[in-house]
Amino acid sequence: MSHAQHIDFQRIIDIFPYQQAKYPTKSALSGKQGLQWQSFSTEACQTQFDRVSAGMLQLGLQRGDKVGIMTRQGSPAWTFLDIGMQQIGIIVVPIHAIITERDLIYILNDAEVKYCITQNRELHDKVKAIQPSVNSLKEIYTLEELPDVPHWSALSIEPTAVHQSQMLSLKAAIHEDDLATIIYTSGTTGNPKGVMLSHKNIVSNIKATLASIPLNCDKVSLSFLPMSHIFERMVTYTYMAAGASLYFAEDLDNILSNMREVRPHYFTAVPRLLEKTYDRIQERACKLPLALRKILNWAIKVGEKYPDRRLSPMYWWQQKLAYLLVFRLWRRATGRRIEGIIVGAAALQPNLARLFTAAGFNVKEGYGLTETSPVVSFNRFEPGGHHFGTVGIPVPGVEVKIDNPDENGEGEILVHGPNVMLGYYKQPEATAAVFTEDGWLRTGDVGGFKHKHFLAITDRKKDIFKTSQGKYVAPQHIETLLKSSPYIEQCMVIGHNRAFAAVLLVPNFVLLEQWCKENDVHWTGPQFMVLNPKVQQFYDQRMEEFNTELASHEKLRRVILLHEEWTAEDGAFTPTLKVKRPVLLERFKKQIEEVYS
Repeated sequence: MSHAQHIDFQRIIDIFPYQQAKYPTKSALSGKQGLQWQSFSTEACQTQFDRVSAGMLQLGLQRGDKVGIMTRQGSPAWTFLDIGMQQIGIIVVPIHAIITERDLIYILNDAEVKYCITQNRELHDKVKAIQPSVNSLKEIYTLEELPDVPHWSALSIEPTAVHQSQMLSLKAAIHEDDLATIIYTSGTTGNPKGVMLSHKNIVSNIKATLASIPLNCDKVSLSFLPMSHIFERMVTYTYMAAGASLYFAEDLDNILSNMREVRPHYFTAVPRLLEKTYDRIQERACKLPLALRKILNWAIKVGEKYPDRRLSPMYWWQQKLAYLLVFRLWRRATGRRIEGIIVGAAALQPNLARLFTAAGFNVKEGYGLTETSPVVSFNRFEPGGHHFGTVGIPVPGVEVKIDNPDENGEGEILVHGPNVMLGYYKQPEATAAVFTEDGWLRTGDVGGFKHKHFLAITDRKKDIFKTSQGKYVAPQHIETLLKSSPYIEQCMVIGHNRAFAAVLLVPNFVLLEQWCKENDVHWTGPQFMVLNPKVQQFYDQRMEEFNTELASHEKLRRVILLHEEWTAEDGAFTPTLKVKRPVLLERFKKQIEEVYS
């Protein structure tokens, strides 16, 4: 037995030495430099981590100091900074790029961030503008080279002998139970809370995930989600621990071209990405000749019926034909090698999961929270290991139980395991409030087990509302249902303390314009179309169709059409794209009052 087989990792900073011992690779991390991909070997990455550690020591930073990183997505430099800082006990505070100014000031002050590294001019200026309100903040660096701003390379220096010995002792002193990072979750109300995650929290989750995914050192992965979410950060660590090559996409606009260049086997996505992809397919369909449009629509219908279990011979033939005529082209556009897409962060419409799985993309939905580092459960790749419409089976070592289940076996989801956070930074009361007497974490999500072992999420506990009839309505499952219509871009179900449920709805204006042309409705522009009686009637009819699938107290009696898309920038969403209900209720108060008066 060689020594290498015994090697293991207990801390995030041990992942690369582990990779070096087990499967050193020429392309551990890669990013785009101009038109070329620049790759770093396992060894080159370790050199970069050490250079960052030396640069931080040179600045006079000490164990326990906080440094912020604010970018739209990951890059090799992001990881060099992240692990280079962790090696000497600096606490990394990732910050969402789409954060509000108020929350940004709050986070930088709350964590007493000393330095901040931003991606580009836009994010640098965002932090620079509020620097006077943050006493602890000494300097702002950028990853992009700009003439008048300190570049992050100034933080990466050749370690001296003194640095080397400092680094060795600091590294040796880091324990698996020590704090590794603080991630601020912006709730839908109030100030953000700093979730404290230890090395053990995150590493236990990496190992639990590795045990359940067919990932190995021959695989290629692509990352494009923000690293400020623990989901993407933990997943990228998991790729590293498996020895898979990790490529960071340039930005969201170039995902498809990056996919064709990198040809990944795995990547993670949020439901919004699949929804947008589906909308784009529908929008392109409008422009196809009738015969081709019919073929595409038939293939989509076949895909949306993809079963959980065995394919019947009849379905097998239909799927093969749909693949030949349509899905094959989708595979080609993404590099032909995708073996799995893991989706999290919000509810995924089951019809989309079925469609993209039928097309050969193997979509697996999972569930987690920042407070659980993040993975609680996900659908597996082995036969019998998944059910569409559920978030899968809890990962090894993580326990899930349902608090006070109702007659359907549904209640608040409680979680216990080595992945559960140390607590909220400087907030003992908030921390105590989120744990039960016997130490289980209250997730605030409502759900239950289906098919014995599969967790299904019904809603957020605080989003469920009562109508004035005293009936409970869980908006999330209704919204997921509505979004299965390509004509609906965004929606939010309302009706708290009202006589009936209604819905705020933003149409998909590309498809609506097409519908208007086909139905001789004069098209003007979004703000006028939402007032058009024929358009209103069209959406009322859509609602009637959906109402057949809803319980009587859930039926939507009114549709409020809105002409502008909601965004995280305008405060309608949290950075993980969860709707901020109080914000929208306030914003559209006038329209809502009219409907209920």
